Amino acid sequence: MKQAADRAASLTRQLLAFSRRQVLQSKVVNLNAVVQQLLAMLRRLIKENVELSFVPSRDLGFVRIDPSQIEQVLVNLTVNAQDAMPNGGRLMIETRNLRVDAAAGELPAGDYVMILVRDTGHGMDREVQARIFEPFFTTKKMGQGTGLGLSMAYGVVQQSGGHIRLESRPGAGATFRIYLPRVAGSAAEPRPMAAALSLPRGTETILLAEDESSVRELIGSYLESLGYRVLAASNGAAGLELARSYSEPIHLLLSDFVMPKLGGRELASELKKRIPQLKVIFLSGYAGHTVAPKDLDFADARFLAKPLSLDVLAKTVRTALDAI
Repeated sequence: MKQAADRAASLTRQLLAFSRRQVLQSKVVNLNAVVQQLLAMLRRLIKENVELSFVPSRDLGFVRIDPSQIEQVLVNLTVNAQDAMPNGGRLMIETRNLRVDAAAGELPAGDYVMILVRDTGHGMDREVQARIFEPFFTTKKMGQGTGLGLSMAYGVVQQSGGHIRLESRPGAGATFRIYLPRVAGSAAEPRPMAAALSLPRGTETILLAEDESSVRELIGSYLESLGYRVLAASNGAAGLELARSYSEPIHLLLSDFVMPKLGGRELASELKKRIPQLKVIFLSGYAGHTVAPKDLDFADARFLAKPLSLDVLAKTVRTALDAI
């Protein structure tokens, strides 16, 4: 298990090497406030047959994290939990203060704030658990996910100085525990998830093509909360079909660069034939993957690396739409 964890850590560091150019916007926060602001979005993401509950700890300590990144981690865990409960079930998020008196494996002694995400799904055997944080490892069918969600979560938690652990058994659900170092001080003012007055808004139509379901749901809900109309597709081919059947104008393509069936560049090329004025933003989570305008065939295309800050996404979308 340790060898597999070390391999996952190494691969994740490589995967995040490029995206680290976007410096974490860390601040002192109370995780109860972060989760509370996220709950409405999480309830929109899950099916009606999944019961979501939040059990916040009283007098919870503070941690230093990037709120946008931990929100994305929780969305990834929520969507994965839902996928593990196709017939419904229960999903619980809980926060606790925790003191570790003696080092436990890779978890050093110290004071932590723990956030727990537990589901009643089908669970995982030891072989799957040994690889669950590896980039590109997935138990989903071809075309239903890239296997980047949990590796991104692993990387974000590590970048924040924390640790993430999984407990699971076949037929007995799964429990993820995230340990973040407790810090002194007072929390920054809560940041509304998507209602900050300083964030640019709009009413344009955006075609979102993203094969990682958790990322697609997060970005789609976020942009809709800012006033945009979002057409969401699980891959490039589905995005092309969706655009062809949509009778109203489409103003922006926001697409993962690498997808099964049809990649982002190919999708953009096809759409540009029909919509010459279409604005384009590409997303990618692949290590070392840089994109130059000459490689995109679109001089005005923009590029964002995952994991991304939702605030940066909002500003990039508005900038792209306003460009002449």
